[in-house]
Amino acid sequence: MKADDAKRLKELEAENARLKKLVANQALDIDMLKDLSSGNF
Repeated sequence: MKADDAKRLKELEAENARLKKLVANQALDIDMLKDLSSGNF
C-alpha cells in the first residue's frame, strides 16, 4: 500500500465514522419525535 493510499484510507475511515454518528443522531431524533407524537413522554 502506498502512502497516498494509506492517507486516503484514513480520510475515508474518518468520514465513515462521521457519517455513522450523523445517522445514529438522526435515528435518535426520529425515535424521540415518534415518542412525542404518540404522547409517550
